Amino acid sequence: MLPLLAIALPLAPLLATVMLWYALPLVVSVSLVCAATRHELLRPILHHAVRFGAWVLVFMAVFMALLELLELLA
Repeated sequence: MLPLLAIALPLAPLLATVMLWYALPLVVSVSLVCAATRHELLRPILHHAVRFGAWVLVFMAVFMALLELLELLA
């Protein structure tokens, strides 16, 4: 088990970066569905989806920065 862990540890930042790209389609789809439940026309749906998607991305960035800060303090 230890040799496998020794191989996997240097790859952890790379895997985290790759997994972060999975958040983009998730944020797009969630923001479009949320906006479509509140509006019927395309222009308000897209406007609301962009605002909601930006809010989610900012929230994720703040949360990631907080986690990094806690990791530095530990």
